[in-house]
Amino acid sequence: MKSLMQTLTRNAVAAALIVGGAAGSLAADLKVGLSVSLSGPNSSLGVPYAKGMQAALAYRPEINGRKIQLIVLDDGSDPTTAGRNARKLIEEDKVDVIMGTSGAPSAIAMAQVGRDAKTPMIGLTPISLDPAENPWVMTVAQPPQLMIDAVVDRMKRDGVKTVGYIGFTDAWGDLVYNALMKATPAAGIKVVSNERYARADASVTGQVLKIVALRPDAVMTGGAGTPGALPFLALAERGFRGGVYGQHGLINPDFVRVAGSSAQGALMPTGPVIVAEQLPADHPAKKIGMDFRAVFQRVNNAPTNDAFSAYSFDGWLVFADAASRAMKKAEPGTPEFRVALRDAIFSTSEVVGTHGVYSFKPGNLYGVDERARVIVKLDNGQWKLAP
Repeated sequence: MKSLMQTLTRNAVAAALIVGGAAGSLAADLKVGLSVSLSGPNSSLGVPYAKGMQAALAYRPEINGRKIQLIVLDDGSDPTTAGRNARKLIEEDKVDVIMGTSGAPSAIAMAQVGRDAKTPMIGLTPISLDPAENPWVMTVAQPPQLMIDAVVDRMKRDGVKTVGYIGFTDAWGDLVYNALMKATPAAGIKVVSNERYARADASVTGQVLKIVALRPDAVMTGGAGTPGALPFLALAERGFRGGVYGQHGLINPDFVRVAGSSAQGALMPTGPVIVAEQLPADHPAKKIGMDFRAVFQRVNNAPTNDAFSAYSFDGWLVFADAASRAMKKAEPGTPEFRVALRDAIFSTSEVVGTHGVYSFKPGNLYGVDERARVIVKLDNGQWKLAP
């Protein structure tokens, strides 16, 4: 597994450097700074983010005739490095917007830098921040509550009365747990545990033993990427026969590969792009989802089979729409443009993306509604739209 991840990381870094260099040679008029985890435990998320951004640049390389330069940095799955990258992108590379990253703690670190430097940030992961104190940040990811509400509705339909929880010790684990605690009372479901583990842990056997001893009807997991597979593996090893539910942080091929048969039948919410070909013809995300798949295949010479690359693509769509309007008020590369871009993003209305339809407004980090979620089931390594 380590050698495979190293290969993926090297390929992503090389591709990212090519993107930045090629775009730079065109004397770009707009600059986008991307910091993601191309190495470390979050790289199974960061590599898709980088590849999705390459597809986005190929899909729309200019705005109103002005070229776009993409600068990509690796944060090594470290929040401190993510914050440092954001500062470099803003102060040295003079980007108009920052985007990232592969985990809530690192995204928060970037957002704080963007706020202090008065530079807009388009997050690619859910972010737990007070919008009133962070008027420069928004995210194209779905809010955890929106997604966990869908999971709890499914649990109720499946007859679940008690559920154990196991998730990361960090902000992502908190986001999922808090959303679960808010959604379950109205559904008549009791949460019986709150077990945690670090992203870098090699085992969760102790935590799972405690959960199994409580005999819950089901288990809800609050992990992401490859480390998110650990609870599934441990529950299968202990012979747990109840339902196991996940969330959108697990929709990537490395999770599927590592979890293997232990995740067979797992149910979780995700954006509609994951099952674009299975959507009804009138679904708003179907066409752009299929367009994204085509350009991703062309640019990366491989199909997309994760949710994270599509978040990058959607972030680019939101940026492009807002920048086209902000350029009428100020020149890119200036403080005035960054203000105009921030204001334009927060006036985004019905921009159709692969994960949902985006409409932002001041005071709200998120811009999607129920159109941004579907429930999928893992069936022999493939995501299937659940009935």
